[in-house]
Amino acid sequence: MRFNVPSRTIAIILSLLVAAVLTTLAWLAPTMPFRQGVLAAGVSVAACFLLLYLMFEALIFREINNIYESLENIKRKEFRRMSNKFLFRPEPLKRMRDEILDMAQRRQQEIEELQRLQVLRREFLADVSHELKTPIFAAQGFVHTILDDDDVDEFTRKKFLQKAATSLDALDALVQDLVTISQLEKGVVRMRRQRFNLIELVQDIFEQLELKAAQRHVTLELQPPPEPDAALVVADRNRIRQVLINLIDNAIKYGRENGHVTVSLLPNGKSLRVQVQDDGEGIPKQFQNRIFERFYRIDKSRTRESRQAGGSGLGLAISKHIVEAHKSTIRVHSELGQGTTLEFKLPKPKKRVADKIADAQA
Repeated sequence: MRFNVPSRTIAIILSLLVAAVLTTLAWLAPTMPFRQGVLAAGVSVAACFLLLYLMFEALIFREINNIYESLENIKRKEFRRMSNKFLFRPEPLKRMRDEILDMAQRRQQEIEELQRLQVLRREFLADVSHELKTPIFAAQGFVHTILDDDDVDEFTRKKFLQKAATSLDALDALVQDLVTISQLEKGVVRMRRQRFNLIELVQDIFEQLELKAAQRHVTLELQPPPEPDAALVVADRNRIRQVLINLIDNAIKYGRENGHVTVSLLPNGKSLRVQVQDDGEGIPKQFQNRIFERFYRIDKSRTRESRQAGGSGLGLAISKHIVEAHKSTIRVHSELGQGTTLEFKLPKPKKRVADKIADAQA
């Protein structure tokens, strides 16, 4: 409902109506008995109150609608609903103020979030350029050294080419990780869920990382569930393999030398809880929520270690997206001097009818 009548016209109409009511009362009052006069006065007061209330609502609400008119492009449907809510209800200005303050607060929060994302975007671009620049410059240096010096012997030539190839392999791994995380964030990658035994997968990963663990004299240990069948899960085997490689590899790199890395498989109702634990220095609480951000490192020494070990700085970010695509969450538990534990859950396969009958017979 909209009022386009000018405020002056509304005031004139209101004055005429109130004057008419009071004139009628003044004209009839001398001829009326006392009781009827009191009744007529009451009716006049009620009529004046109703007129004043309705006209006041019309006048004020017209201005409210003008405000909504200018705000309509921000949140059209919500303000139309709010506009209908104000008609013939008390304190429309107060309610409008509360709603606008609430909206302003939400907008401020959105602005702050956009500013935070802008900072993260700048940091991400700076990190990407730095991570790309390092292997490119290294490969460039080795190749140009060979091209510029005709007296390089065959052994040195082969050594430099091997180092250039290593740098380019690191660059390729970084690009592949960037593509993977971009696809995961967009939801393009679909999880191919299948039934498999997590014990076999962890043992296979241990064999793959055995040499790296031996270099730091780290012992890899698996704590399986009491029954082997309890380690059956339904998930994308290749993606969960990628997650476990990232978590175990990080535990080896950042755990204590001559220490232990333990993978525990703990049944938890309809799911299986997977824990990867190291006995390293631990992660301060203020950094625990940020370790899954792309390229985020707690200190520069970890950056150097990660680069020397061939890490792209995207392993935990990729793992986080993969686990979330399985409707789960990676949680971190860490205390300084007591190591770090990363855990997530995977669903168990539903029991088949034959299994249920066997359990009932048993």
